[in-house]
Amino acid sequence: MTPTPVRPFTIALLGNPNCGKSSLFNRLTGLNQRVGNYPGVTVDRKSGAFRTQKGEIATLIDLPGTYSLYPNSQDERVVADILRHQQHQDYPDLLIMVCDATQLQRSLVLASQALDLGLPTIIVLNMIDILAKESLNIQTELLEQRLKTKVIAISARTGEGIAELQNHIDRNIEAVNTPIFVPPPDLGHVATRIKSCLHTNNDYLAFQALLQPDDFAQLTENCRKDIRKKVSPDQIPLFIADEMLLRHDKVATICDNVLTHAPTYSEQMTNRIDKVVLHPIGGYFLFGAILLLVFQAIFSWAAYPMDIIEGFFGTLSETMHQNLPNNLFTKLLADGIVAGIGGIAVFVPQIALLFFFIALLEESGYMSRVMFLMDSLLRPFGLSGRSLVPLIGGMACAVPSIMTARTIPNRHERLIAIMVTPLMSCSARIPIYVLIIGMFVPATPIVGIFTLQGIAMMGMYVLGFVTALVSALVFKTLLRYNTNSLYVNEMPIYRMPRWRNVAVVIYQKCRSFVMEAGKVILIISIVLWLAASFGPPVQMRSITQKYEQQIAQQPQQAAHLTKLMETEKLQHSYAGIFGRTIEPIIAPLGFDWKIGIALLTSFAAREVFVGTMATLYSVEPDDENPQLLRQKMQAEINPRTNQPTYTPAVGFALLVFYAFAMQCMSTLAIVKRETNAWKWVLLMLGYMTGLAYVAAWLVFRLLS
Repeated sequence: MTPTPVRPFTIALLGNPNCGKSSLFNRLTGLNQRVGNYPGVTVDRKSGAFRTQKGEIATLIDLPGTYSLYPNSQDERVVADILRHQQHQDYPDLLIMVCDATQLQRSLVLASQALDLGLPTIIVLNMIDILAKESLNIQTELLEQRLKTKVIAISARTGEGIAELQNHIDRNIEAVNTPIFVPPPDLGHVATRIKSCLHTNNDYLAFQALLQPDDFAQLTENCRKDIRKKVSPDQIPLFIADEMLLRHDKVATICDNVLTHAPTYSEQMTNRIDKVVLHPIGGYFLFGAILLLVFQAIFSWAAYPMDIIEGFFGTLSETMHQNLPNNLFTKLLADGIVAGIGGIAVFVPQIALLFFFIALLEESGYMSRVMFLMDSLLRPFGLSGRSLVPLIGGMACAVPSIMTARTIPNRHERLIAIMVTPLMSCSARIPIYVLIIGMFVPATPIVGIFTLQGIAMMGMYVLGFVTALVSALVFKTLLRYNTNSLYVNEMPIYRMPRWRNVAVVIYQKCRSFVMEAGKVILIISIVLWLAASFGPPVQMRSITQKYEQQIAQQPQQAAHLTKLMETEKLQHSYAGIFGRTIEPIIAPLGFDWKIGIALLTSFAAREVFVGTMATLYSVEPDDENPQLLRQKMQAEINPRTNQPTYTPAVGFALLVFYAFAMQCMSTLAIVKRETNAWKWVLLMLGYMTGLAYVAAWLVFRLLS
């Protein structure tokens, strides 16, 4: 007889957001970590190998942060599903409940729910180093007696208490049998039916299934009918509220007995700072100043590594051309694949810097204040204070900003935030703004260092923000969303960031971008290269022969003639044919076929527009600067009208078009990943393209 295989020892880390779970996970697993996604959702699954004192290899799972087992977001639903279903692959043999020792009551509410589910649990009181500084003391032995489970005080940051925790991690820890919360006795009959369906004796698990039957597939149809007879949907929030109030009261009593507290300098300083930060008027000005500083730093600091990355891949491509055979494969490798990878890598500095600042603001405690401050402003538009993070981040890059929308619990708010974030003017639009504004807006001084060009640039960002709010209001109406969700957020004391956590966040976000969105960008880049490099064979051969003859006759003009040949080939390539094909569609906007080609190529990244126009106007590679390109574009004459092609009407129409258009395939890829539905991708592409077209048409007509 084959022996039954022993289930792998699984340990799960549970805790509220910002409790230090990730720091403990990193310290216990070291580099033995894997990051993936839970099936069917975009929530990160972090796991790692851990060796117990007995030599057993255990799998350590870092569960997403949550405040309760009543889920409001994808992250919280994943946690609830794992802890409530023994059949789940990540169901833990042991639960390590990580509590923020400085926020004991809030942490123990979640811990008490886990204990009531009958899970073997070790309570870990993290941040005891901060606890001592704040004149707080927790009697761990007394807390053990009250909770009837092991309690260990640690500091994941300094390593204090980690050895003791490792010594107590064992597969054979028993679950607590005395519940903190007892379900109402009048639910006894239905609860018995539920426990029979779930094959459990746990009363609290039955109570969870009673209130959220759709989350328990094991329930029979008859059992569901009994539930619907006993508890109506309108009663469920009342049952949940009653439980949480009772649970909070019991936990508060425990905390009063085990926790001693004296007023601290940190709390006093936090209260003083909050008088400025949360001021109904001054708070907004302070946030605006911080925002200006952050994005100025992003634009300034990111330029250097981006230049290095661009230079590296440019040199690599040139070296391939010089040292590899001059054939199609070399061109594909150098101009398609390498250029595509470079187009992915060049965004990494901006993404890293954005999440660096976001992590700093979150770790310090300031971001919670900003979200609270902005909640009342954003709520009429179907958004909440949490939507501020992706909106702000959209000014740098929509890709990582849409990823941050995961923190928004309400599904409708999250969808609205995702759908309007790309309307914020990202840094990829800057080359286009600089080119067009420099052509048609004079550098007339206004006040001090401020000029009309600077005001125009600022106006593009204001235009994006206002349009995002109006679009959010439209989506709120279409989704029939009444904005009735509650905004609940923690106001922690101000503290120094945990630099290890900041570094981990930056690494994970950059890696996610490169591995997920990067695949799409690379494919699109290769496709666009193929479309721009090939055309009807007969026509392309004719162009090549024509310029080869001219080069043979005028070898001193070889470089210039080669550039002209490339330009003419681009005009007659499949991309050029596409540009001429769509010209009748974009002509009402004042756009010609050359802009049509640029519209196509800029789908890989908006800033590609400038490089495409430089190629079309035969600007030499070392002369690809806005000044020279502006001169050549301004000198362009429309053969049909004998008037300048680029008038102020065309320029501002193009400016408005790129302010609204969805010209970024990486953003669409992230939207698909975050929503897990093509309908939202197509809706975003459709409404933004339509908005851009109509707005550009109106501007062109008004200024013509």
